[in-house]
Amino acid sequence: MNQTITMPELNPGEIYAGILLGKDGEPDQHLILLPGQAKEATFKQAQQFAADVGGDLPTRREQSLLFANLPEQFEKDWHWSGTLRAGYSYYAWCQYFSSGGQDNTSKSAELFARAVRRSVI
Repeated sequence: MNQTITMPELNPGEIYAGILLGKDGEPDQHLILLPGQAKEATFKQAQQFAADVGGDLPTRREQSLLFANLPEQFEKDWHWSGTLRAGYSYYAWCQYFSSGGQDNTSKSAELFARAVRRSVI
């Protein structure tokens, strides 16, 4: 069965990042990188930045896609994800956009942040 995938409309400054395949019955999604960034932001400040620009912090999976498809759009430094570390309420995951590594750190650390929006396919 062939399926036609319709590309999402992009707002000014947005960049199409690619398709994230659904997992565990979730729908496939288009991932769109929003313009702007936060610098030296705690996790709470990064979440607020993302909300202020109409998006969310990307998940760890989404950050992997962003690193694969749009690494030139990121400072070569650590960026917050929206994924919390299970079992440790004071930690969240982050991605290093120089090498692609992921780690977790205290939510009080000051990192970069970018926001994304999703469009269900």
